[in-house]
Amino acid sequence: MRNGITRRPEYDAVIIGGGFYGCSIALALAPRLPRILILEREGDLLTRASYGNQARVHNGYHYPRSLLTALSSAANYPQFRSEFSDCIDEAFVHVYAIARGSSKVTAYQFRKFCDRAGIPLRKPPAVVARLFNPARIEEVFAVEECAFDAVKLRAHMDAKIRAAGIDLACNSDVEQISRNDSEAIRVALRDGSRVSAPFVFNCAYSQINQILDRSALPRLPLKHEVAELALIQVPSPLQGVGVTVMDGPFFSTIPFPALQLHTLSHVTYTPHESWSDFEESPRRSIPTPVSKYKFMLKDCERYLPCLRDANYVKSLFEVKTVLLRNEVDDGRPILYSRDHGLPGLFVILGAKLDNIRDIVRELSAEQFNTRSLHVTSC
Repeated sequence: MRNGITRRPEYDAVIIGGGFYGCSIALALAPRLPRILILEREGDLLTRASYGNQARVHNGYHYPRSLLTALSSAANYPQFRSEFSDCIDEAFVHVYAIARGSSKVTAYQFRKFCDRAGIPLRKPPAVVARLFNPARIEEVFAVEECAFDAVKLRAHMDAKIRAAGIDLACNSDVEQISRNDSEAIRVALRDGSRVSAPFVFNCAYSQINQILDRSALPRLPLKHEVAELALIQVPSPLQGVGVTVMDGPFFSTIPFPALQLHTLSHVTYTPHESWSDFEESPRRSIPTPVSKYKFMLKDCERYLPCLRDANYVKSLFEVKTVLLRNEVDDGRPILYSRDHGLPGLFVILGAKLDNIRDIVRELSAEQFNTRSLHVTSC
């Protein structure tokens, strides 16, 4: 990966964060703002939240309590599959099972929700349906939902960034953002170097507010949690099968193509600790917690007994960041804040990779002021 490249002091746009959203935003801007720099704190693109997640490409099924999020996912799903076809794994049967009694939605409600969202449900293969405990599962549905390979997606995005002539500086930790004398935005890095641009995009995900704090700019209402994804080898009956159990005693085990394993997540045991940036002493560093995979598996076996034969491999721990207002309905809208404390500063938070088209559409409507493109050196 490009590390230690010679950066220009001046750009048309600087993107803070080399995750999937930061890279996609840079590519969307490239036709109009030809001199773009991506600053990534890690040693490579797509190594943090863009990698350490379920790798699910959402088609809306996950959000029966947020129809708006479901509709957005369903609208974007076909385009994501098409655009990133070389990174997609569809070679598995994906089923959603509705828990009996303890679910926040019934099978009937789930059926009606999918009908309203325009997403198809089918009868699952009998051999898969028989894997579930009928005393705890009301009904099982086959769905149209796939997974992405995060390693292939990283290579895909890197190739597109190279082809677009976008500069990338890894191992580049942003200290603060400020306005310089020429009315461009100055981005100061921890290593003492600086770059400037009339447009800066803070796409640093869980680090968004930390950068804003150091820059004396307004915080955003964000909640964070340390999330664990257990990686397992599933027993033979679950080879080629992805499972999501809804909606309350919520767990999923779906393929993680990058490692040829399955992820296992559980609504109770995946979150280890949480906090908001509006607490008096927000967390600044998070120790690696002790895995709860044994508790995950033990509870999941009640619904899917064959999971007792799963083999645990390791866990991925990552900070998951959401808007505080979406704790109730589990929705995942994109946060898009324009001129956030400084003219030309955009703050963007996306919780789901497959909804990237929403932000691309937002950016396409922006009228970037080309007369400000040539700025004075810092």
